[in-house]
Amino acid sequence: MIFADLILHPASIAVWIVVGLITGWLAAKAMENPSYGIVGDLLLGSIGAVVGGALVGFFVDGDPAFWVAVLTALIGAFVVVVGGRVVVARLSV
Repeated sequence: MIFADLILHPASIAVWIVVGLITGWLAAKAMENPSYGIVGDLLLGSIGAVVGGALVGFFVDGDPAFWVAVLTALIGAFVVVVGGRVVVARLSV
């Protein structure tokens, strides 16, 4: 099987959102301007975490381990927040 069945549990989605919020908040504190502001960073972090967490569920057969999904959500949130900051930096030049 190339792709696994996507299994979404409400608890997993809630954890992904919390991980994304934390990552967005840390990015807002650690990185300097330009940014989308604290609300934008929180939103970008949440979106990235949900996408990253869903991708691991899409490619792993069965239920992935909790910490694997959390780590993937963290990486997804980080990628989206940093990508958003790169876009803002390019637009402000």
